[in-house]
Amino acid sequence: MDKRITLATAAALLAVIGLLPLLTMLINSVVVDGAFSLKAYQALWSSGGDQLSLMRHSLLLSLAVTVLATIAGVPLGVLLGKTDLPYRGPLTVVLTLPLLIPPYVLAVAWFAVLGSAGWISSWAPEASRSLSAALFGPLGCMSVLFTTFVPIVILLTIAYLGAVNPRLEDAGRLVSPWPAVLRRITLPLIAPAILFAAVLVFLLTLGELGVPTYLRFPVYAVETMTQFAAFYDFSAATAAAMPLLVVTLGVLAIEYRLLHGQGSELRTVTFEGARNEIRLGRWRTPLLALVLAWSAVTVVLPLAVLIAQSWSLDAYAEAFARAGASILRSLVFAAVGATLLTFLGFFLGYLIHHRALPIWRNVDALTLFLFTLPGTVVGIGLISLWNRPMTNIIYATPAIVIFGYLAQYAVLPTRMTSAILDRIPRSLEAAAQMSGAGWFMTLREIIVPLARRGLIATWIIAYGFCLRDLGVSMVVYPPGSDTLPVRILTLMANGTPSMIAALCVILIGITLLPLGAAALLAGHGRRRARA
Repeated sequence: MDKRITLATAAALLAVIGLLPLLTMLINSVVVDGAFSLKAYQALWSSGGDQLSLMRHSLLLSLAVTVLATIAGVPLGVLLGKTDLPYRGPLTVVLTLPLLIPPYVLAVAWFAVLGSAGWISSWAPEASRSLSAALFGPLGCMSVLFTTFVPIVILLTIAYLGAVNPRLEDAGRLVSPWPAVLRRITLPLIAPAILFAAVLVFLLTLGELGVPTYLRFPVYAVETMTQFAAFYDFSAATAAAMPLLVVTLGVLAIEYRLLHGQGSELRTVTFEGARNEIRLGRWRTPLLALVLAWSAVTVVLPLAVLIAQSWSLDAYAEAFARAGASILRSLVFAAVGATLLTFLGFFLGYLIHHRALPIWRNVDALTLFLFTLPGTVVGIGLISLWNRPMTNIIYATPAIVIFGYLAQYAVLPTRMTSAILDRIPRSLEAAAQMSGAGWFMTLREIIVPLARRGLIATWIIAYGFCLRDLGVSMVVYPPGSDTLPVRILTLMANGTPSMIAALCVILIGITLLPLGAAALLAGHGRRRARA
C-alpha cells in the first residue's frame, strides 16, 4: 500500500507541476472576464503573415539543425562507441561539453572568434567582417545550435549501439565486411534511437530562445516571450504559444507512431553492454586526426578564445560586482532543483520501470512532452496557475523557478532511474519482501545503495540542466531573483565583451564543478582500492 500511495503521489505531483499549468493557461486564454472569448486567437490570426513568417523561420532552422546534427552525430557516435579509436572516452567528454552550457554562451564564444573585434580580426580583418556578418543571421544561428545539440545524437547513438544483440552482427560478419554490417544490420536496428535523437534536436531547436535573441534572427519562440515580457498579455502570449505546443504534440505523435511496435532486437540500453568492436586498422590514425580536428574547431577553439577574452582580473571583478548575487542564486536554485528532481525522478522512474500503476505510460509520455516543450510555454503556464493571491508564496518566491525545473527536466532523472533499475535484479527486491522487509526499507537498504553511483550521475546531470536553464527562468523569476543565465543575457546590451566573457566562463566553471568533484572522488576511490 505504501508503494502504490507513494508512486501515485509522485505522478500526481508531476501532473500538478507540469500538466495543470498548461491546462490553466489554455482555459485562461479562452475565458475572459468569466465569458468564453477567442479574441486573443483572432488577434493572432489577424497578424497571420508575420506569424507565418516567424514560424517558417523556426521550422526551417529546426529542420536544418536536425539534419546536420544527424548527419554528423551518427558517424561520430559509431566511431566513439563502436570502434577501437584511441582516446574515445576523453573525446566523448569534450564533444559533450556544449550540451552542458547554455546555447547562447556558445554564440558568445563564436562571436569572440568571428566578431569584428574577435580573434580572427587580428590577422584577417576582411574575412572577420564577412564572418561576423554571417554569424548574425540564420547561418550563424544554425551553426551554433548544430554544435550545441549534436551531442544528443552522439550520446544516443553510443548508448543504443551497446544495446544491439551482438549475435546478429556476428551472423552478418560471416558473409559481409563491417561497412555492410553497419549499413544493413546495426544502423537499421538503432534507427529508433536516431529518430528519437532527431526529434529531440528538432523540438529543442524549435523552442530555443537565447541564441536567436543574441544573433538577432527572428523566430517564433521569441514572439511568445515578446507578448509576455513587452505587453504582459497572458491571453496573447498563450495564443502565441499554441502553435509551438501543437507542433510539439504533432512531432511527438509522429515519432510515437513510427516507433510503436518496433522489434525486440535491442536489449536493455546501457553504456557498458558487451559489443562487437570494429578494428579500424590503417584508418585509425586518419580518423583520430579527423575527430580531433572536429573537437578542436567546434568545441575547444570557441571556448579557448572565450577564456582568453576574459583573461583579466578587472573583467572578473566587474563580473562578480554586477552578477555576484545571480551566481549565488543559480548555485542554490540548481542544487535544490537537482535534489528534488532526483527524488521525484527516482519514484517516477521506479513507477515506469516496474509498471507499478496503470498510468505508467502516461507518466512517461508527459515527462517527455514537458521536456520538449519550449521553456517559455512552461513558464507562462506556471504563472497562469500560480499568479493568485492565495498562492503568492509560490508565485512571488523562487519556488516557482524550482517548479519550472521540476516540470521541464523531470524526464532526465526519470529515464536515468529506469535505466539504472534495469541493472538491479528484481529477485533482490522480491527476496527482501519475502523476508518481511517493507517497501521503504527495501529501497533504503538494497535499491538505493546499489543505485548510488547512478543516482549521483543523475543529480549531476539534473544540476547542469537546471543551471543552464534560460527559457523557464526568464519567464517566471520573481523580481530580484534572476539567475546567472538570465543576468548574462540582460547584461549583453550594455556590458563590455570581456565582462560578458568572464560571466560565461564563470557559468561554465560552476556547471562543470560537480563533474570535477565526482572525477576526483572516483580517482581517490580507485587509489584506495588499489592500496
